[in-house]
Amino acid sequence: MDNKKPNTLLVLAIHQLLSNETAAIHALEEIPRELFVPLFCASFKGVHKNIVKAMVKIWPFTCLHIGTFTVREPHRELLTAMLECLQFLPVQNSGSRSPKLRILDLREDSGCKIVCPEIGTKSPACLFSCVHSKHSILKIQSQQSIGSSEPEVQPSYLPMELIVNISIVSDITLREHEYLALFLNKVEDSSGSLHLCCRDLEIDKLGDRRNILDHLDLKCLTSLSVFQGSLIEVNNLLTQVGHLRRFCLSRITCRSLNGKVFRIFVSHLRCMDHLNELNFNSFILTDHLETALRVFPTSLDFLHLTFCELSYNDFKFLAECPQANNLKLLNITHNPMCWEDCEPFYNLLHRISGTLQHLAVNQCILTDSIVAGVIPALSRCSQLRVFNLSSNPLSMPMLMRLLEHLTPLMQLKYVIYPIPVHCYGRWPIQDTLDHQKLANVQARLKRMLREAGRSDMIWFTYPG
Repeated sequence: MDNKKPNTLLVLAIHQLLSNETAAIHALEEIPRELFVPLFCASFKGVHKNIVKAMVKIWPFTCLHIGTFTVREPHRELLTAMLECLQFLPVQNSGSRSPKLRILDLREDSGCKIVCPEIGTKSPACLFSCVHSKHSILKIQSQQSIGSSEPEVQPSYLPMELIVNISIVSDITLREHEYLALFLNKVEDSSGSLHLCCRDLEIDKLGDRRNILDHLDLKCLTSLSVFQGSLIEVNNLLTQVGHLRRFCLSRITCRSLNGKVFRIFVSHLRCMDHLNELNFNSFILTDHLETALRVFPTSLDFLHLTFCELSYNDFKFLAECPQANNLKLLNITHNPMCWEDCEPFYNLLHRISGTLQHLAVNQCILTDSIVAGVIPALSRCSQLRVFNLSSNPLSMPMLMRLLEHLTPLMQLKYVIYPIPVHCYGRWPIQDTLDHQKLANVQARLKRMLREAGRSDMIWFTYPG
């Protein structure tokens, strides 16, 4: 017997409607507004471009969010069509339905539904509308309600918001370039009525991106990633930013950590009151981690400090600073610990053992003695789910000892372990790797996991 759940009458009706594009578009004037969302979902997933365009033109809700949809290449054309359908002039609609769409959100966001619940009838709200820019609908409506005592006049242009994430990096595709150009053209064509609200910005080569940045209000950003540039350029960008929750810097150069430019940078960091994810990569902070980190709030959940050349003193500070009190993720990959004293690392793990879920310490030159010293702290990390310590010079006996202490951690499912040094002729030269010895290691660890009753825990490795 077929256990597949039968289609509901609604699903069958929508399927039938989509099979006749002309009929579907004509039916939009008559169908109840409650059917718009399920019909839009089916049209978007099925890439029915003309039906999607027609729906956007008479969308009966204040907002429209891409939300949980996964946007693949065929859907890019749909997003372009939706953008082109945005209407800024009040529409003299001969049909029974006039458009109400004011906020189009093209971000993929798993926590966002297609439309927001309508809280009131007088001023329909969107839970994701912009609250920081002076060009936002909320700010414009507030100014109009305060400053206008005259009878309401129909505006010549309708204020609208386009919420997006933007990536301006060297390796974006031609289609993504065209998509970005369409954003900017829409803003110019709107005579100031369209607010381009960028929430997540990825950008490189800041000096070459001035024209694009001039179209953005950076106060809207909640996430900013800058790849490759000078700290002076970063400072110029941060003067316009105010409400970040995520901040990433990668391959940023600074002539002196004791100079004025770095002090200005720290003053900008001090203003990031809502930050919960910090990512510094290839940003040299030797003996200056305290200066940069102590100004952040104590609400950090995710901390990446990779290729930062952290010193022993930096680790001592990290083990004591309140900013690291509640970390869920700690990534200190590629920071060699060239000292035998494991106390700072032990203290750090001990302090965050109740919250830490993801730990990455690959290529940190962790020796047997260091790992042995921190095993008691690791064993207390009851929430740990992913542990990456690949490419460290550990012996097979230490690897086995580590496995024995980690198997009681029932939340821990994935461990990326280093290839033991005895598998190499000369560690870590890949050409000297003995693959038979590695196969023996893998078989031994798999057997130990089975004997410990942890077949659900996956241990894997890779050279390098």
